[in-house]
Amino acid sequence: MAQIGVGMLGYAFMGKAHSNAYKKIAYITYPPPLEPLLLGIAGRNEQALGEAAVRYGWDYATTDWRDLISDDRIGLFDNGGPNSLHAEPTIAAAKAGKHVVCEKPLGRDADESYEIWKQVAATGVKHMCAFNYRFVPAVRLAREMIEAGELGEVRHFRGRYLQDWGDDAALDTWRFHPDEAGSGALGDLMTHVVDLARFLNGEIDTVSGFAHTFIPGRKVDDAVEAAVEFANGSVGTLEATRFANGRRNAFQWEINGTKGSLAFDMERLNELQVFRADDDRARGFKTALISETSDPFWQWWWPPGHIIGWGDTFVHELHHFVQAIADESSVAPYGADFEDGYRASEVCDAIVRSGGTGARETISYRS
Repeated sequence: MAQIGVGMLGYAFMGKAHSNAYKKIAYITYPPPLEPLLLGIAGRNEQALGEAAVRYGWDYATTDWRDLISDDRIGLFDNGGPNSLHAEPTIAAAKAGKHVVCEKPLGRDADESYEIWKQVAATGVKHMCAFNYRFVPAVRLAREMIEAGELGEVRHFRGRYLQDWGDDAALDTWRFHPDEAGSGALGDLMTHVVDLARFLNGEIDTVSGFAHTFIPGRKVDDAVEAAVEFANGSVGTLEATRFANGRRNAFQWEINGTKGSLAFDMERLNELQVFRADDDRARGFKTALISETSDPFWQWWWPPGHIIGWGDTFVHELHHFVQAIADESSVAPYGADFEDGYRASEVCDAIVRSGGTGARETISYRS
């Protein structure tokens, strides 16, 4: 079986999710396009890093990510570090000929994201921005239904990502430091909303929005709101907050067309709400359990009705990337490449500008 050596920066939340996925690829998606070999893992806290390496099965740990770049056995560099460490290591890895995965947001702002995309794309390696929610079976099925015209002309998209853990002034992780994170709910959650809006409904043309901070003295945003217009003529609303008490990880979206509508809630990951306008006898949304063998990604899993979980979306995502490497195929359109990562940042920056000026912003993408 052909193999690919993996080096990863980051050992905490995303380090756990990605390590788990690489190990599962080898047997859940058997035979995998390439078998991932967990070689080197890098991070800042030597003790925690060493424990993670043992726990997840990495060959070695290092506090200097440059050791991964210089390791010729590593062909895939996975960057799950803080946002401030997305640019330099990712670009260096690509220039060393390694394929690169980078967690979202690609950069701390659109300028940094553009620079990462531009420099990495110039090397010719495969690149993917890790928007894992594209790889939820229900989300992929929704994309296929929309592409097939089953909703007709789309008129509305509304998406919101609601969490409730930010209402504590004592929180002091890197996510609340602007030099490390770049922003708060904007980069953490709104980037997901923007990317999925683009994935399902196409490019965003204009935005009118603002960011808001509730905790006095906090230097990043706590919540973001925006009204948008899409290139296809539809309109929508986008929302992200870490202050929605009772909503633990509620990434919810709804899309309405002339022939039907779809709705989804990440807290009910295996379900898709479907409405068809021609169903006059039972008008209203119906709950579809997305777990049939014909449903996206389900060929690798369990009998119908035996649901999967949040962590399994990373198996689908990283399998897609490894497949693109093995086949020399494109990461886009179903995976988010670095151009997608940059474009999400451009929309997010426009929301902030709109909040500053009070005016609607027209999105202009750099080529």
